Amino acid sequence: MATRYDAIVIGAGHNGLTAACLLARAGRRVLVLERRAHVGGLCAAEEFHPGYRTPGILHDTAQIRMGLLGDLHLDEHGLDLTPAEPTLLASCDGSGILIQPSDDAATVADIARVSPNDATRWREYRAFIGRARDVIEPLLSETPPDLARLGAVAGGLGGMPIATAARLAMALKRYGREDLPGLLRVPPMCVADWLNEWFESDVLKGGLAHGALIGTWAGPWSPGTAANLLLLECTTRQSVVGGAAGLTAALERASRQLGVEVRTHAEVTRIRLEDGRVAGVVLASGEEIPTRVVASALDPRTTFLRLIEPATLPVAFEHRIGVLRARGTSAKVHLALKRRLEFAAKPGERVARARTTGTLDDLERAFDPVKYRQASERPLLDIFIPSVARGDVAPDGCDIVSLLVHFAPFDLAGGWTPSARERLGDAAVAELERVAPGVSKAIVAREVLTPADLAERYGLDGGHIHHLEPGLDQLVIRPSMETMRYATPVRGLFLCGAGSHPGGGVTCAPGALAADAIVAAS
Repeated sequence: MATRYDAIVIGAGHNGLTAACLLARAGRRVLVLERRAHVGGLCAAEEFHPGYRTPGILHDTAQIRMGLLGDLHLDEHGLDLTPAEPTLLASCDGSGILIQPSDDAATVADIARVSPNDATRWREYRAFIGRARDVIEPLLSETPPDLARLGAVAGGLGGMPIATAARLAMALKRYGREDLPGLLRVPPMCVADWLNEWFESDVLKGGLAHGALIGTWAGPWSPGTAANLLLLECTTRQSVVGGAAGLTAALERASRQLGVEVRTHAEVTRIRLEDGRVAGVVLASGEEIPTRVVASALDPRTTFLRLIEPATLPVAFEHRIGVLRARGTSAKVHLALKRRLEFAAKPGERVARARTTGTLDDLERAFDPVKYRQASERPLLDIFIPSVARGDVAPDGCDIVSLLVHFAPFDLAGGWTPSARERLGDAAVAELERVAPGVSKAIVAREVLTPADLAERYGLDGGHIHHLEPGLDQLVIRPSMETMRYATPVRGLFLCGAGSHPGGGVTCAPGALAADAIVAAS
């Protein structure tokens, strides 16, 4: 007789491991199935050149919701936190601003060198973000309200816990009648308009706008992009020492201590149903594993359109899943350097995080080619140098540089041929050279992963690093009305990946909230 598990989690990324740990802590017998040779998903560290280890595809851990993971005591499994790293907004003219997500004196002084007026406005901007955080964070750390029950008195606001609804009400009250409209008008705005209201310097506006465009199919003049920046600012707090790979390592150790069984090289090809509910999963090897509950950390389109037998789900629901937008525009380039990386804006300093910047129109021009299925010749770079903080990821005196590269379309015209892949790598290096002169001569190896490569390696529909585009409509209801609270039209099937509320990035929130939903339903 095959072993029967209380729950099977598909995918051993950070969300899948989070869900598995919390389900096991609630007394469930849990199996995690991972198609790759090791756990971690987009957060997995891998050696791509002898002595050089990548930090994973997703490298920003400053949005992790530790409040949702407190019961796991990850500190006992090697997880350490540190204040979010300062980010260098690096311009190709050699200038730059090193900012912290706060109004600390060093950040204000660095901004004042570029614009004294912006230094004053920065304090006002951070105060606005602080007030907005009180309103927004509760919404991103709880199961979304049941829109069908909005207005119901019992159970809080549409199923939202009463305590959360009370905190939200108090935050809104503190905002006041005059300030609240100022917050409500932000989400539909384009980030360019919103930043133009605050600041005057291009390097600051361009660097902040860059953060709003990561993983999007949008430029700074696209409506709704201000919401992305607002959410990013309101959730940036502490980072994980060791980056995303450090997080998944701690989660893996916790899962094994809690009795979770993790199997690698175990690709799920079908979720088996009986009488409209989950009955088990089928692996690529042909093995069938029975269970009554499946939590999928895969993207929604893969879960419903590939793992469920065709013509099983309602036609209207299949259509809604099929039209979800997941157009990947982010690539990853890893560089092994034979020396330390140095930015022109901060000579002699060790900087772990940077974003390339320019005018808002420069950013819009970087996005423009994607609309015509072309890769940008001047891509935006989100730069991470893990060897600044860790000496075990590169040889002594050397650096590994991890570049998240925007904009490169998944469906490139003519396809991602070897020559197209090399052109993308060349464009990324050329852009890095503009802010870190001489880096091209220090490269001993590089790895270029296009959105198509990411789709193949990590099983991402459309090659999208956040499973779904963070457009305003796909943030409010994610991924669909029927599935926004993690349960699905298939009894026993739940979503626990980045395609669910509150979205992508290294937060662990979808996995934690999905585990709560599974426990509550059983």
